[in-house]
Amino acid sequence: MEGTVIKSTGSNYLVRQGDGTIVTCKMRGKLRLDGNKSTNPVAVGDIVDIDIEDDGSVGAIKNIHPRRNCIVRRATNLSRQSQVIAANIDQCLIVTTIILPETPIEFIDRFLVSAEAYKVPPVLVFNKCDYYDEPPIQEELQHRINLYTKIGYRCLCTSSVTGEGIDELRDLLRDKTTLLSGRSGTGKSTLVNTVNPGLNLRTGEISMSSLDGKHTTTFAEMFPLSFGGYVVDTPGIRSFGTSGLSNEDVAHNFPEFFSRLSECRFYNCTHTNEPGCAVKAAVESGEIEPSRYESYISICFGEDGKYREGRRG
Repeated sequence: MEGTVIKSTGSNYLVRQGDGTIVTCKMRGKLRLDGNKSTNPVAVGDIVDIDIEDDGSVGAIKNIHPRRNCIVRRATNLSRQSQVIAANIDQCLIVTTIILPETPIEFIDRFLVSAEAYKVPPVLVFNKCDYYDEPPIQEELQHRINLYTKIGYRCLCTSSVTGEGIDELRDLLRDKTTLLSGRSGTGKSTLVNTVNPGLNLRTGEISMSSLDGKHTTTFAEMFPLSFGGYVVDTPGIRSFGTSGLSNEDVAHNFPEFFSRLSECRFYNCTHTNEPGCAVKAAVESGEIEPSRYESYISICFGEDGKYREGRRG
């Protein structure tokens, strides 16, 4: 029988069958995806074939269908393994905040690179806009919106307190399978509850000692929306390491870099020290935001500061 994985706890999986029945499954034997090096061979959103016990209580996953896309990150900063956050999704919403807690620009850029590389359309959601009364914070919000809109990304401002952007967010989610991701404390679960109150997802408080969020979502899980579609709520993540990407891949998935590659003097330009680099020229002229270039360098260089052809990002 065929079904969709709607929750993964590491060893047990909830699979929704075509008739809506949900069954708890385990992975059969040493089932692995071909060439897979991830910590979770089965992810939320995967289409799987299962065998079910005679009493219908439990099942075994015997096959995983090819994924049309996925969002992948490096499991930890020091790990070579990857973690598949979700698979077979129509779009991903990166929920960010300017304060309480601040979402670093580099975190956003790393997520966007991964979304571009794995063919998942991303949308940037700037949440908790009711907090942004101070002029410096408003200026930073507008700077980020202008930055990413210019590149070509859709940006949305939201607030569960005032209702700002909630109708637009609901329209964006309607009839699609959407991954919500972001750092802990950015308000992902609260947003979903506001858009679809009947879900009652767990929410948490901000730690005032660190101004970071506390983890309330512990496992990725897919929920049906009353107005059509599904949302995948994920645990908050403090850092996002790109996985499975060479340095060339990274450059190709910065859209404003890719559009200038043919103008570089050297076809294999790394956009670091080469003369005639169109990307560096655009940074110097202000056409490319310096923070984006800094993110590119951080992703490519790694801990030892050496850029190597084909090195995994």
